[in-house]
Amino acid sequence: MSTAIEVVDKAPAKFANYFALEAAFKDALEKAIQQNSVELLVTAYNSFKANSEHDKRLPMDQAFRVLLMKRLDEDVQNIGDLVRLSVKATRAEIVSTTIPVVLLIDTFDVVTLDKCQEIFRFVEELVEVWKEEIFFASCKNNILRMCNDLLRRLSRTQNTVFCGRILLFLSKFFPFSERSGLNIVSEFNLDNFTEYGLDSKDSQDDNDKELEDTAEDIPLKIDYDLYCKFWSLQDFFRNPNQCYNKAQWKMFQMHAENILQSFSSFKLEDVRSSGSDNASDAGSQSMDIDVETTDPAAVATAVIKANHFFAKFLTNPKLLALQLSDSNFRRAVLVQFLILFQYLQVTVKFKIETYTLTSDQADFIKDTEPRVYKLLEETPPYGRRFARTVHHMLIREEMWNNWKNDGCKEFKKPEEPVASEEEVKPPPTKKPRRPLGDSLRDAARNGKFFLGNDNLTRLWNYSPDNLQACKSEQRNFLPLLETYLETPHDKVDPGFEWRALRLLARQTPHFFTSLSQPSSKTSDYLEQVRKRLIRDKEPKPVVMTSSHSLEHNNGLAANHGHTESVNFATESPESPAEAEPDLEVDDTEQVVDEAFEPAAYEKPLMVTKEHIEEVAPLIGEPWMKVGKKIGFSNDELLYFQMENPAANLACIKMLTNWISEDDDDATLDNWAYMLEGLEMNKAAEAVKAIIERERSGSTAAVQAAVSASDDNDVEVLSD
Repeated sequence: MSTAIEVVDKAPAKFANYFALEAAFKDALEKAIQQNSVELLVTAYNSFKANSEHDKRLPMDQAFRVLLMKRLDEDVQNIGDLVRLSVKATRAEIVSTTIPVVLLIDTFDVVTLDKCQEIFRFVEELVEVWKEEIFFASCKNNILRMCNDLLRRLSRTQNTVFCGRILLFLSKFFPFSERSGLNIVSEFNLDNFTEYGLDSKDSQDDNDKELEDTAEDIPLKIDYDLYCKFWSLQDFFRNPNQCYNKAQWKMFQMHAENILQSFSSFKLEDVRSSGSDNASDAGSQSMDIDVETTDPAAVATAVIKANHFFAKFLTNPKLLALQLSDSNFRRAVLVQFLILFQYLQVTVKFKIETYTLTSDQADFIKDTEPRVYKLLEETPPYGRRFARTVHHMLIREEMWNNWKNDGCKEFKKPEEPVASEEEVKPPPTKKPRRPLGDSLRDAARNGKFFLGNDNLTRLWNYSPDNLQACKSEQRNFLPLLETYLETPHDKVDPGFEWRALRLLARQTPHFFTSLSQPSSKTSDYLEQVRKRLIRDKEPKPVVMTSSHSLEHNNGLAANHGHTESVNFATESPESPAEAEPDLEVDDTEQVVDEAFEPAAYEKPLMVTKEHIEEVAPLIGEPWMKVGKKIGFSNDELLYFQMENPAANLACIKMLTNWISEDDDDATLDNWAYMLEGLEMNKAAEAVKAIIERERSGSTAAVQAAVSASDDNDVEVLSD
């Protein structure tokens, strides 16, 4: 029995004809569609081993096409499932590579346009599949032919959206460098004529009357002349090269000026949808959205709802008034102006050399283009957003124009730079870092600092005592005041004067004294200070003596003085002794001036218990505010209140405690400032009166001491 089975298995496979293969593949294909599995097709395909690959693929392709024809009346989704199964079969290499596109072509040839629009969704979803290497080379021509056949069947005005979908699919499918989809030589569609005008049998007067009747609600005079000027511009938009002709340009300039002026004089209001009540409410809400604060998703939703688009506008004269009131119509015309202006200004590779703008033409475009953008911004809805979008698109168009001028080079991802030998080498191994704790411990043992940075560590270990090192004479870079004032400089040098004043305030007390003859110029003031410093260094003659020595030598001094007076009278007038009295008088005056100069530092007046008892009644109930300002805590203030229920006594106790702590801030000036900040004006005025009283008393005491010293001294005169 086993021997018989082996004989049967070793028997050669039978050769199947075309029809047998087709029937077998049909059955397998129906089962594969139900189970959505390509393995059943692969198993049936491999079961016929006697047939060649070419003999098996043709029946398999035919099985797909026949089954497609049977499923055309079914749901569109079933057709999509069959196309996707054919893609899997192509990758399994059991059908021709073009069979998925062939199935779509067969479908589009026999179904209606409405169903074609639904089935084309599968073509768009599989765009990444068509771009794969296994499909692109063999299917790109078939896909292009399929799309062109659909475009021929469609109407540009009735099926505008479907035509746009097909063109967008082609732009996604073909690479940028595909020359079949590029207008290489920059040709215009000169067959796109715009026919306008009235029948010759109608008179112009009647026509003007009809145009005026249709424009009763428009604040703009619409006549046949305006109608002809408006639609004649379409010929320039169709063929912009006419603008390089002087006569044609003058006509375009005149007509464009009239049309733009008409748009400027007739402003459009925000358009509201006029459908049902619900639609009206929804439309009004979408139009009321602010442009600057609008969410992009909300704007997109509003634009989708307001789906007003026309591929070709009618040129009937009676419709012109309504068209001028239509924001979409106005936007279409204004965008045509911008496209024309951009073409006339940019450099195009295949443009004739004689096509150049004159200075007048360039100035007109330069002045008119901002007007067009302004009109776009004033056209609702979302005028500003629409104008910005158009401007952005035109900037991108300049980039594509430059790309075409460079020969439509293929876009490629930048290649990664080849790594050099140095980069290939592994990085050197880093030495293990010493633990931070060990470094700090070793530095502490040696009496040094470790800061983790070499420069900082070296700086902090420069001296054992860093503060003492900062006070060394080597760190004193300030020059002496006398030396700095002798430095040559300009007569008016603000920088020099500022540095000199800083040195004067730091090194001498002359900065805090007032001169007998103050000057408005800093340079003069510094010169007087320099002379005073020189005079202070010179030895001064003694002009004052005590009363005891005067009494002891009274008789001798009188006789000697008389003799000197006689001898002095006999001396020559050119004797240098004549200059001495002036010098002595100057020095004496200088000494007297310095004696009455105010002190550079005055000791602050401290608060006493007598002051507290005098001012405390004026503070009164809000004494706790003063305590918080001084720095007492809430617990301390509560303690003072419990010990002394009366406000005056508690305040006196608190302030007495304040001055008993030897606080340097317990001065009368600080106390007055503190009370002013708390708006206790009466108490502050009382403290200020105490300050004036204390200072006047100290000044009187100083003057009394000076007068007493003057009585004990006697000035000796030389006469």
